[in-house]
Amino acid sequence: MTTLLKNCAYVVTLDADASVLRDVDVLIDAGRIARIIDARDPLAEPIETLDETIDCSRRVVMPGLVNLHTHLAMTLLRGLAEDVDLDGFLTRVWAAEGAIMDAATVRLGTSLGALESLRAGTTMAADMYFHPDAGRAGAAEVGLRLATGPVLFDGPGPDGLAWERRLADVEAWPALARTLGGPDAPDLACPHSTYLVSPGHLADLGQVVRVWRRPLIHTHVSETAAENAQVIAQTGRRPVQVLADAGLLDGTIGLVFGHGVHLDLASDPALIGGHATIAHCPASNLKLASGALHWAASVSAGLALGIGTDGTSSSNDLDLWVAMRLAAMLARLTSGRPDAVTSVDILRAATQVGARALGMGDRLGSVEVGKDADLLLIDLDAEHLTPVHDVHALLVFAAGRSDVSDVFVAGERVIADRVSTTVDAEALRAQSRERAAAAVEAWP
Repeated sequence: MTTLLKNCAYVVTLDADASVLRDVDVLIDAGRIARIIDARDPLAEPIETLDETIDCSRRVVMPGLVNLHTHLAMTLLRGLAEDVDLDGFLTRVWAAEGAIMDAATVRLGTSLGALESLRAGTTMAADMYFHPDAGRAGAAEVGLRLATGPVLFDGPGPDGLAWERRLADVEAWPALARTLGGPDAPDLACPHSTYLVSPGHLADLGQVVRVWRRPLIHTHVSETAAENAQVIAQTGRRPVQVLADAGLLDGTIGLVFGHGVHLDLASDPALIGGHATIAHCPASNLKLASGALHWAASVSAGLALGIGTDGTSSSNDLDLWVAMRLAAMLARLTSGRPDAVTSVDILRAATQVGARALGMGDRLGSVEVGKDADLLLIDLDAEHLTPVHDVHALLVFAAGRSDVSDVFVAGERVIADRVSTTVDAEALRAQSRERAAAAVEAWP
């Protein structure tokens, strides 16, 4: 498939110089960005064959967003745990999950979450949820890159599996994942947290994951002060210290830490040593009153920060534009400095940093020739996007998911003029409403 994005008003490249290109054409061929052409150059080499041309004279072209921490299937549980803190949230939601979230429901909920994500401009997500094979298949149906894999607990958890079975599932996951279709996406092992997975089991997991082609672990870390206190009571160590003692921070495994609100910035960054990326989830953290991550202090301490939404049971939506804006404003609030983080920093966090954390930084996260064509078109024909003075600031502080008109994943136009090209969205919504109603009725 060969597509030409013609006469692009702005191309926000997020390359090394954060270049913004004006009046260029972007050629997508075989799933990649093949050429970026000066539309005003009469000597530009002509393009011989095209399957599709899209007028982008009133569009911003930018890299697809990467949601670095979420639980997509929980779209079906949205609104079931309100006005509670994390402990109250987990108590209510885990009961619901155990009662109703079987493989078929997870597939349906993940498809719904994947569609919500794509419509909002997210092209890849790091997911943590039960029945990851069903989740990967559901996301593949819709066209989202879903980085996922088996979830691990010491005990049976809502899905009722023993530890030995969970570890065996991790070992088998890469081969199974290759059979599930969809755009290429990383494999993850997902121990829930250091308060639900023991140090010994974490060490065992590390041994299994190290043989993967691209070893990656995704876990919750220091989301709340209460979590830190619980882990210290159980182990005598802070969460990051537990992970280091288990050998997971030796540089052989990439890690994504969900939340990281209450990291000890005086000691944890040295243990992390650049081997983990924090998935900052400001909407969820604020809604659950978990606390506010200090962006400027975290970066100064050497931490890499991406951005996530968390699941819709805690944040209530999968909108990375809201998360970006909250992250930028919280950084200013917690530091007392309006220059604590730039718009470019926030955009990089929501694109490049996430892609790099998931081992795909060489393929995703910027608009450059040779990279995969995971791209968004932002419609500028709106009062709140008029006029354009600073396009980076416009994207962070004014744009929203309703402004996303088109989305490409690996060169496939999965959202065209705000409509899914891969699934019947109305039917998916109807199935989701029906399943959610039956599930809630069955849940005691």
